[in-house]
Amino acid sequence: MFLMPSRFEPCGLGQLFALRYGAIPKARKTGGLMDTITDFNGDTCEGNGFLFEDYSPFALRDTVDRAISIYESEKDKWDCLINNALNCNYSWKNSAKKYFSLYNSLIK
Repeated sequence: MFLMPSRFEPCGLGQLFALRYGAIPKARKTGGLMDTITDFNGDTCEGNGFLFEDYSPFALRDTVDRAISIYESEKDKWDCLINNALNCNYSWKNSAKKYFSLYNSLIK
């Protein structure tokens, strides 16, 4: 697990490193963290981490408790979550393709 309870985070690299190595991030829903971490939904097996909104120790604790509960009692969902994290691709190659497409659409 990787904790990143930032009050403000314009981008952040820690969560990207965590995702790359399958360490599930728990982070406050702010700035670049909410751009790169999607809150895990156990019903659909979508998401790559856990997010919380309130900047408080209670919100962080609740989020960690939620993650531990899934880890301890729902191994299939935890495995799905790890696979989601490992399959995230935030490389510049993807960004470059999106920028190229955007610029191409602007000159037409």
